[in-house]
Amino acid sequence: MRLTTGMMAGLGLMGAVLLPAQVSAEPTIYAYPSSANYCPAGLQPITISGVICCGTPNTSTSYQQMMAHPAPKKHKVRHYTPRPVTYSCVPGEKGCR
Repeated sequence: MRLTTGMMAGLGLMGAVLLPAQVSAEPTIYAYPSSANYCPAGLQPITISGVICCGTPNTSTSYQQMMAHPAPKKHKVRHYTPRPVTYSCVPGEKGCR
């Protein structure tokens, strides 16, 4: 009984120690593809949360590449073929269509 209580306490402390490290992780900074670079020397255009500014990216992909879908979705095309009209009674009789 004491062994499981000690293990649970140890796991709780380990989780409390590791949680702040995940919260304080750096944001993902993407390189912004552009033909002109108006940033100071050593910096390049980057994107942070949709805002373009100067800095150094910490990922090798651009934001557009990350957001692109891997393959276009194929839509199933359904063709409509009308059924021929069949009468089950004499036309003009009540109940016929």
